[in-house]
Amino acid sequence: MPESLVNRCQPLPAGSKLCILGAGFSGNRLASLAAALKIPVISTRREPAPYSGHLAFDSATGKVPDPHQLEGVTHLLITIPPDRDGNDPVLTTLGDQIKHWPLRWVGYLSTTGVYGNTDGAWVCENDPPQPTQDRSRRRLACEQAWLSSGLPLQIMRLPGIYGPGRSPLAALKAGTLQPVDKPGQMFCRIHVDDLAAASLHLMHRSAQGQHPEIVNVCDDEPAASVSVHRYAASLLNCELPQPKPFCEAEASMSAMARSFWADNRRVSNQRLRQDLGYELVYPTYRSGLAQCLAIETLRESRTPSSPA
Repeated sequence: MPESLVNRCQPLPAGSKLCILGAGFSGNRLASLAAALKIPVISTRREPAPYSGHLAFDSATGKVPDPHQLEGVTHLLITIPPDRDGNDPVLTTLGDQIKHWPLRWVGYLSTTGVYGNTDGAWVCENDPPQPTQDRSRRRLACEQAWLSSGLPLQIMRLPGIYGPGRSPLAALKAGTLQPVDKPGQMFCRIHVDDLAAASLHLMHRSAQGQHPEIVNVCDDEPAASVSVHRYAASLLNCELPQPKPFCEAEASMSAMARSFWADNRRVSNQRLRQDLGYELVYPTYRSGLAQCLAIETLRESRTPSSPA
């Protein structure tokens, strides 16, 4: 965990206990940051590795933590997606138990996909959700279920999340990146470190009485994917493959890939930054990708070379 990130964050008050249900890419980053700040934290995964410290939680197979392991939770973050029927696995499995916890803050990671398509226009938290994709409709249904729970809920709507090991840099290095150009198409994103730090920031702001139900967590600069890919190539000092026009690329895309290109919007972070005072660690993809490259290069230098 970078010392600079830890130093800009504050621990939770004494007596706090953080629980992260779903310690994947995003949840595990917050768990690591909390541990570095000496915040008591417990986290779950479907199939925890031995000695990982994670608890097992998988609603599909009935795996749930022992209730005693979850006693005293004051702050809760849910990163687990809806099931295929659009139900929330946490509410379905642990809903009655959660209501008895001494919770001060509950965060639910949702998606900016609930805003639907705006043909590139800006959206903010006051705009009504109009999801066009089934997965976004399921997310919206879960948002509404959590809002009806009576818990101190805060919905965090997220765009694409990237960070070291999960960025265009790896595909460029492997020679597998095929850029696609669709004029006017914009995507938003957030660095995983900013998601972790913003989560803690929102917990503190909530304790101070600032607790809007919905907050967009994204960086300052929506951008075309080809622009991001060009910058990644410049960092690696390599040639970017010739971008393929979307009208040509679409024919070979999976249904899931096509769905990502169906919605076009710019998402405002004004509430997060101006109203709630969060200062982004990586305001744009340029600073974020530069950090990804530095971390990935460091990791590669520490990996023993394979024998010839």
